[in-house]
Amino acid sequence: MELPLEPVDAPLSSFRPRTGTMEAWNAAYVRVEDYLRAHRTHNRLHQSRLIQAVLERAARRHAQNPAIEPTTLAAEECEAMMAAWFRAILADKELPDDRVPAAGRVALLLSDGPEKWPYAFLQSDTIPDEFRKAMRASSMEAGPDMSVSNMVPRQIDLGAISEAAGETLEQIEKIPILSTLLLWALFVAALASIFYLTR
Repeated sequence: MELPLEPVDAPLSSFRPRTGTMEAWNAAYVRVEDYLRAHRTHNRLHQSRLIQAVLERAARRHAQNPAIEPTTLAAEECEAMMAAWFRAILADKELPDDRVPAAGRVALLLSDGPEKWPYAFLQSDTIPDEFRKAMRASSMEAGPDMSVSNMVPRQIDLGAISEAAGETLEQIEKIPILSTLLLWALFVAALASIFYLTR
């Protein structure tokens, strides 16, 4: 069940879930905080507002289904809020629903939104026009459709020298004594060359 995106610029209030343990909700708090920090939301005041909005939505769902961990619900609500927010900003791009979160994250990073507009992230009604334009200009564009081609295998022509070398190596492998003698001859030649060059 996807709840509507709520404004998060309301004043902070006390968060007291009716179900779940304090340890579970603290773990959910830490998970959402890390998630927002991964999206470069470092403004502590705005971060607190967003965390409270996510946890309140998760608490309503947890009251209906206490078997699900609050951390799981908080992560799902964070994803749902971000998907709805990205969909609202990138509405003119006409992206498929499954591509909206990825395109939104790319646009958010490319536009440097969390740094330039620290209070705009996940706001439903007070998105600055400059931020909206930067996000739309930075979003991913689909490339050309993939075309299938057929490659016919062909013989590799290495030339007469490589064929002669291959035949010679095959003959040497058939006679192990000859291959041993050739290796020793190469070794002695290398030693003689080194001795000659170092004199």
